[in-house]
Amino acid sequence: MDTDKKTLYSAVQPSGVPTLGNYLGAIKNFVSLQDEYNCIYSIADLHSLTVKREPKELRSQTVELLALYIACGIDPEKVCLFVQSHVSAHAELTWILNTMTYPGELSRMTQFKDKSRSHADNVNMGLMDYPVLMCSDILLYGTDVVPIGADQKQHLELTRDLAIRFNNRYSPTFTVPEPIIPKTGARIMSLQDPLHKMSKSDDNENAYISMSDDKDAIIRKFKRAVTDSDNVIVCSDDKPGVTNLISIYSVVTGLEVSEVEKKFAGVGYGEFKVAVGEAVAELLCPIRARQKELLADKAYLDGVMIRGAEQANYLANKMLSKVYRKVGLYSPERKK
Repeated sequence: MDTDKKTLYSAVQPSGVPTLGNYLGAIKNFVSLQDEYNCIYSIADLHSLTVKREPKELRSQTVELLALYIACGIDPEKVCLFVQSHVSAHAELTWILNTMTYPGELSRMTQFKDKSRSHADNVNMGLMDYPVLMCSDILLYGTDVVPIGADQKQHLELTRDLAIRFNNRYSPTFTVPEPIIPKTGARIMSLQDPLHKMSKSDDNENAYISMSDDKDAIIRKFKRAVTDSDNVIVCSDDKPGVTNLISIYSVVTGLEVSEVEKKFAGVGYGEFKVAVGEAVAELLCPIRARQKELLADKAYLDGVMIRGAEQANYLANKMLSKVYRKVGLYSPERKK
C-alpha cells in the first residue's frame, strides 16, 4: 500500500450480468481511480445471499464478474481484488457492529423497504442487516473514500455513524470514510422508464443494456428507448428519456453534455438513438470479447482470487484484531 495515497473501497454483487448502468456508474470509475488511490475492490458474494440463489449459478457468476473486472481494465497488480467470502473478517466484524446498531436505523433503510416489497416471500434478517455488512466491508480497511451512487448515501451515512459511535465508545479505531459521487453517469436510467434506475432485474429486457449483449441487441434496445414527442435533443427535467440518452453518450464518449447537444442539434431522435447504440457497442463489445478469453483461463483467475484474498486477509485481520482487543475479547499469548 502506498502511504501517500488514500484508501478506497468498493464492491459489486455477483447477481446476474451487470448492466451498462453498473458499468458506467461503478466499474468504469474503478478503472479510472486505481492510479489515484490504494484501491480495494471486492466481489460481494455474501451480500448476494440475501435473496434466493442457485449455488451453481452464484459460483459461476462470481468468476464471471472477476473476469469482467479485469476485462474492463482493473489491474490485479495495482489493486487488491478479492472475493468477499474469502475474507472471514467481513462477517466477524459485522457481528461486533451489530451490537452497536439500532433496529430503527436498519428498518428505515430505503433499499430494505424496496427489497422487502420485491421479495415479499423472503424477507430475512440478512436483507435487513446487509447494510451493517457493508459497513464492515468499508471499515476493515481504514477506507478513506467510497465511490457511491445516489441510492447508497444512506448506507455510507450508517457506516460513518457506526465508525464514530465505535470510536467514541472505545477510542479512535476506524477511519470515518467520505463519499465520492461521480458528476455524470452515477445513475443511468431505464431505457423504457427513464424515471427509474436501469436494473438487470427489470422484467422488460428492452429496459436495460446487459454487458453480455452483442452489437445488434444493443442497437435494437436503443432504437426502442422511450423519448418524447418534440424531437429536440437537449437535457431537460421534462425530457427524462432524452436526458438519459445524452448522459449515456456523454459518459461513453467523454464529451460534455453541451457538446453532445451541439453535435446532435437538428438531428432526429431515430438517428440519435442509433448513434448512442453504436457508441455503447463500440465500448462494450471489446470488453465482452476479453472477458471470454479470461474465462477460458481458470488457473489465472483462481490465482488472482488467491493472491487478492491473501492481501485482503492481511489488512482486514490487522483491523479485526485491534477491534477485538478494544471491545475486550481475550486472546491468549502464544509462545514464540
